[in-house]
Order: sequence, then structure tokens, then C-alpha cells
Amino acid sequence: MIQNMSTSSQKRIAIFGSTGSIGTQALDVIEANPDKFVAEILTAQTNDVLLIEQAIKFNPNCVVIGDETKYLKVKEALANTTVKVFAGEKALVEVASFQTYDMMLAAIVGYGGLKPTLAAVELGKPIALANKETLVIAGDIIMKKAAEKRVPIIPVDSEHSAIFQCLVGETRNKIDKIILTASGGPFLGKKPNYLVNVKREHALQHPNWSMGAKITIDSATLMNKGLEMIEAKWLFNLKPEQIQVVIHPQSIIHSMVQFEDGSIKAQMGLPDMKLPIQYAMAFPQRVSNNFPRYNFKHPNTLTFDEPDIKTFRNLALAQEALDKGGNIPCVLNAANEIAVYAFLKNRIGFLDITDVIDKTIHTIRFIENPTIEELFESDSEARSFAANIIKL
Repeated sequence: MIQNMSTSSQKRIAIFGSTGSIGTQALDVIEANPDKFVAEILTAQTNDVLLIEQAIKFNPNCVVIGDETKYLKVKEALANTTVKVFAGEKALVEVASFQTYDMMLAAIVGYGGLKPTLAAVELGKPIALANKETLVIAGDIIMKKAAEKRVPIIPVDSEHSAIFQCLVGETRNKIDKIILTASGGPFLGKKPNYLVNVKREHALQHPNWSMGAKITIDSATLMNKGLEMIEAKWLFNLKPEQIQVVIHPQSIIHSMVQFEDGSIKAQMGLPDMKLPIQYAMAFPQRVSNNFPRYNFKHPNTLTFDEPDIKTFRNLALAQEALDKGGNIPCVLNAANEIAVYAFLKNRIGFLDITDVIDKTIHTIRFIENPTIEELFESDSEARSFAANIIKL
């Protein structure tokens, strides 16, 4: 067991989504830097087994299991520890309102991450943001609240971390545009006649990154890059026309910023999520580590190309949502979550994901300046509509 006796030099991290890909890697970073970080809060939705293992190893102040049916199992397993155990969606928000942590790592996948993140911002807690959907759904509301509370939001997505790093020291210099790089996923160069037969196991084989199932499918459809465009608008206060996507199959340049003088800054490195996780948690310091370094001999060629939005129409739909604004990004995200879930359950085909999203964003009522309650309603309506199309 790692002794959780935090000192003033240690940053107490609340990991919301500790059993997912980002959460487990964040705990690796904490374990490697016990003098700098301590795990204060851990949460999981359904993976009680791993949550119990993590709680025994890292001895946090408390844990939350989202699935209330697993509460007793977690409670009994941790009975001989000092770890407090909570369960349910409301508990996630309540624990996010605790004063005992210094930074939230928001790593819950999808819509589920919004309410706890909003609660942490309300409390004035710095956010290491790995949940892009939070800003896709309610970027205007979250960023205004963060500004009001003077809460730093430090992105963990490799692309947004890259942009953030490129902008350090550039606060007075005007951005011309940002360039988000995309690997192109496992189906780069493929056409619809190939994609119509794609199965779940094919789509989950990402060439460069090891990620959770949902984000891996989003990467395969290019929706992930579309969501990142919307997130970037809010994170960096940009107009839609200032955001460009390029295909960069090697995933060495994580993203770029072009300034008004034409100069371009790029952040480079091997595709390893531990680096942006550590950077966000330790900011403004950089912490030494033993992560693998990029060798310019391998690969010795970096290539760039335009995305094929005729084949991968999700990127075009996300661009449309970005341009239209209002509640449409929220609707886009909800429809995508339902469609990806259905694809992962082998209920629909790969290309059907796009059709479901297309129908949903062009059916649900447009609200130009939605309140948070209207966004919750739009999310619910979009999910119901998408599920009805699929007959879930």
C-alpha cells in the first residue's frame, strides 16, 4: 500500500475515471512521483474490481463506484482500510464538491463527466481536462464559470496539450490558426465500399495510440477530431475558421499553432498519453521521467495530408455543429455516444454511426443560447431519438 499522508509539497489529485485508460496512466505517474502527487479521490462507473485494487494500493481519502449495485462489494472489500466509499451519479457530484483535493483529473468518458467537472469548477478547483465532451456539450458555460472562478483548465488530450504548450509565453501574440493533427485511425485511405464491412475488432485496432474503446472508435470515424475542434474553440477562444485539421499518420507532431506573423510552433513527441497527463498535473513545472524519447531516425519522415471528409463524414458533421453552435454540439455528442455504443454491441454497422448522427442533429430543435438545463434536455432528447433510429 502507498502511504497517503500528503504533505504541502504534494498535489492531491482527484481522478474521476480512475479505471479507464487515462486514469490508470495517471496513477502510474503518481506512483512514479510520490514526492509530487498523491491520489486523493478515485472514481469508477462499473469496474469495481480494479477500483478496489487501486484503493488498496493508493489508499485515497474516498472512492465512488457509479454503479450502485456494486456498492456493497466495494464497501466490504475496503472495510479494513480508512477509505470512504460512496456510490451513484449524485455521489460523483457530491465528492467533486469536497475541499480535500487540489486538482481534478476529469477522465470520465462522455457526458457522464460534465456534472462532476462543473461542480469542481464551481468550487474553484483546477481541472486537468481529459474529458473533451464536457466542453463539446457546455463549453460556453464551463469556460465562463472557469473565468469567473479563476480556475485554470489544463488540457490533457495530446492535441490540446500540444497547443497549450505552444502558447505558453505567447499570451500577447495573436493566433492566426491552430492545426490539429490526426493519425487517420486504422482506416486511413479506405473508401465506403471497404468500410461497409468493418467489424468492431477492426475498428478497435488503432495504429499508434492505446486508448479506451469509445475514443478508439471515435478515432476510426474521425469524430474524435471533430470533437477536438469544438473543444479547441472553447479552450483557446477561437473562431471556427481558425481551426484546421491535417492527417499526420506518424502521430509525432501532436498539434501546431500558427501566429499572425506566419511562424508555426509545433509540439512533438512519441504517442504516449503519460506525457500530457504528467504535464497537466505538474503544470507549470516539467517533471523528469523515463518515458521513451523520439529518435529522428525512426520514423525519419513526417507526412501531412488533408482529411477525406467525403468518406469520413463525421468530421464534416462536427464542423457543421461547430459552425452552428448553440445546442447542436451537445446533440452531436449525444447521438455519437448512442451510435458508438450500438456499434460496439454489434447492433449497427460502421457507416451507420454517421447516418444516426446526421439524422439526429438535423431533427432535434436548435437552441441558439441554451441554459445548462436546456443542454441536459437536448442531450436526453438526442439520445432518445438516436436510440429509436437504432431500435435499441
